[in-house]
Amino acid sequence: MADDLIIPTSATKAEKYQSLIPQIQGLLMGEKNQVANMANIAAALKEGMDFFWVGFYLVDSADELVLGPFQGPVACTRIKKGKGVCGTSWEKEETIIVSDVDKFPGHIACSSASRSEIVLPVLKDDQVVAILDVDSDQLDAFDEEDAQFLSQIVGFLA
Repeated sequence: MADDLIIPTSATKAEKYQSLIPQIQGLLMGEKNQVANMANIAAALKEGMDFFWVGFYLVDSADELVLGPFQGPVACTRIKKGKGVCGTSWEKEETIIVSDVDKFPGHIACSSASRSEIVLPVLKDDQVVAILDVDSDQLDAFDEEDAQFLSQIVGFLA
């Protein structure tokens, strides 16, 4: 696999994801270490989609997530189950799209520059093992199209 991602600069969001997906698959091919794979996914998404923050929170105990591989400004280290967007996604085992983080009850502001967010659970053997958290510095940056493509990408970790 080449060291550089190839993303068409004038592409639509869907075209960028469609270009990224096979490149991410190539980065993960043959690598069994999930931390390494999460690190490459975070880097590829940050670079390819120009997100503000991309990272994983790993299930660390029955009630707490711990910061995993990420790209972007420093982040919260631990999040309780059911707290904030990540903890709620973990508790409900579902993707959550937040158009305006200031309007999400109990939002944990790891960065005041974050304005909208999408969070997806990473499932292995029907259990949440991690959370993919993607933040934008723009309001209403995520939609069902992001959810579909990001769901496909986190599926590579199953």
